[in-house]
Amino acid sequence: MEDLLKTDLYNGNTLGDLLTLDFLAGLVGNVLTAVLILIVGLFVAGWANRRITGLATKHAKLDDTLFNFLGSIVKYAIIGFTALFILNTFGIRTTSLVAVIGAAGLAIGLALQGTLSNIAAGVMIIFFRPIKIGDFVEIAGQMGTVKDITLNFTELANLSNVQIIIPNSEVWGNTIVNYSVYPTRRAEWTFGVTYDADLKKAERIIIDTIMADERSHKEPEPFIQVTNLGDFSVDFLVRVWCDSAVYFAYKADMTRKVKEALDAGGVDIPFPTQTLQLERDTPDPEPQRATAS
Repeated sequence: MEDLLKTDLYNGNTLGDLLTLDFLAGLVGNVLTAVLILIVGLFVAGWANRRITGLATKHAKLDDTLFNFLGSIVKYAIIGFTALFILNTFGIRTTSLVAVIGAAGLAIGLALQGTLSNIAAGVMIIFFRPIKIGDFVEIAGQMGTVKDITLNFTELANLSNVQIIIPNSEVWGNTIVNYSVYPTRRAEWTFGVTYDADLKKAERIIIDTIMADERSHKEPEPFIQVTNLGDFSVDFLVRVWCDSAVYFAYKADMTRKVKEALDAGGVDIPFPTQTLQLERDTPDPEPQRATAS
């Protein structure tokens, strides 16, 4: 029994030391202190995160994604320091613990190379900002609006409002087509008319119809020229600038309006045709009848 009481159990204290009233009172005090430090640490971490992310909300020029990322870093850094303070409260040597965590982190890092590559790519995306939340983009063959950018993946919503998750390593390692960066875009159409159509009349109908729409920009000057003589049609290439935000609806509307205007103006729009020439075979001469010898 005496040997058991002299066994070293905690922080240089034997079992006999631990059973004293003073030690138990000190342990309770350490627990209460640790709980208080934890509450204060979590409160400060949440407050700092809200303050940093709130800066992007108050100032339109600041990027939401970047400040959300910075807020998360500050939050978890404060939580980490809070954990170290709590361990110090119980007399645990944090320097040795940090070394152990570092060694374990190296082993985990080797095992999770793919995940770490996504995290590294996420940091690059957030800091260099080739895309941001709300942009309409095409990445790795997927087209949609950016809904979220995390350290591991980028979330898109496609035109059917279906969620698409792309690992950040594929985002950073692929060509990114961002349709939302520039405020204006140039819409392009090809309209075909029949070979016997009045080309000047057709050109006037097409350009007048498009430029009558308020979404069409007068500057830069619109372009319309005959660019191809096809198998069935004479093709006009038309290019007009518009706001990027209305591009898809504008292009679809103009396609329909030009078709209706050409019909109303008596300009025929061709469709593929084939001419079949039937040749009648010459009948074989009537075979001669054999004569009996």
